[in-house]
Amino acid sequence: MAKILDKQRYKCAMSAMSTVQAIEGAIPILHSGPGCAQKLSNSAGNSGHYSPNIFPCTSINERDVVFGGEKKLRSTIANALKIIDADLFVVLTGCTAEIVGDTVEEVVDEFQDAEKPVLFASTPGFKGNNYRGHEWVVDAIIDQYLAPVAEDEKDPHLVNVWADVPYQDEFWAGNYRALERLLRAIGLTPNVIFGIHRGIKNIEAIPRAGFNLLISPWVGLENVRRMEEKFGTPFLHWPTLPIGAFETSKFLRAVAAFAKLDPAPVERYIAERESEYYAYIERFADIFLETRAMSRRFSVVADAQYALAITKFLVNDLGRLPARQYIVDDTPQEYREAIRGYFKDLNYHIEADVAFTVDGYEIHEDIRRTDYHGYPLILGSYWEKELAQELDAHFLNVSWPVNERLVINGFYAGYAGGLRLLEDIYSVVRTRFN
Repeated sequence: MAKILDKQRYKCAMSAMSTVQAIEGAIPILHSGPGCAQKLSNSAGNSGHYSPNIFPCTSINERDVVFGGEKKLRSTIANALKIIDADLFVVLTGCTAEIVGDTVEEVVDEFQDAEKPVLFASTPGFKGNNYRGHEWVVDAIIDQYLAPVAEDEKDPHLVNVWADVPYQDEFWAGNYRALERLLRAIGLTPNVIFGIHRGIKNIEAIPRAGFNLLISPWVGLENVRRMEEKFGTPFLHWPTLPIGAFETSKFLRAVAAFAKLDPAPVERYIAERESEYYAYIERFADIFLETRAMSRRFSVVADAQYALAITKFLVNDLGRLPARQYIVDDTPQEYREAIRGYFKDLNYHIEADVAFTVDGYEIHEDIRRTDYHGYPLILGSYWEKELAQELDAHFLNVSWPVNERLVINGFYAGYAGGLRLLEDIYSVVRTRFN
């Protein structure tokens, strides 16, 4: 019997249109039904120059199902190239086009000599969710647009940075900028393809990088392995988005060692930032140590990236104790054992229990059965708000869908990001006594 999923936390693979949109000057061309773009564009901050409302779309109908949609796709691409002033066009396929067997890749190949590059990524919803779709778009750029360069053209200090999935993570823009600042501070030149003033020039720099830096438990691993194979670019896989002093310092030392940087200036920078960070912590210790305000136990309901990053931050920097943590991104089976291991690598010999589940009902029932020994702290999606009210818990909306707050360029990465997360958590906590 089919199972109904309650409060699913991801979208279909064609939501990778947001990955394309996050590349300045790039626009997706959708070979799909007419409603897909509108249904998949319910994140904040995606209006911009190329909003989902103007994404070129073939608007497949019943006639196209019977006779094929290649002709309509061909004309849609041709007219998009004439009308839209973009640097890069990426054709994405929906379920209908894939089911009827349209030869999309062959149609896209006809535009190899177009004035602007036209790429193709197969992204039907039945193949995966938008985390996988994000990887497939990056693969399309690697395979169809970029070429290897000679070794003497590579810059050992240039590093391609891969982290958040744009728009699925509301903090993606701010986190990428925060990571760039950290890497520049230790003497590296970060190369990010997503966000304002990046785009096609940064894409073209990818093969020249000395190494790839992947900051993610699993999303993007296929991409960096593919770049290692095609361009000979080594990669450092750092599974934890660094939040707060402990993980950020650990992260910077690991990156510096991988890049063979002089450790002395790196340590000076770390000492300077830690001194400032802990000075702020000390000033507000009376609030953080107020035992009546909040239970020491917490749960995170988020994708693998945020569940891991926030758990490490709250344990390692704040001394909080993890209840069960819930990973809701439908993590592929081959990555789950490694991710469970990351949750055992906490300070003070603490280990966190992890549940991989996509069913909101199961998550909420499990949280209801948990004894938090006080007012719980729940960091999750908007779907957890009502549950938190029921349990008299402290609640912070940090994962998709984010309907509780507006995030413009906010971030949680790094030293400053850790302080910002503390501000957000304890701004909620302090309301209990108002």
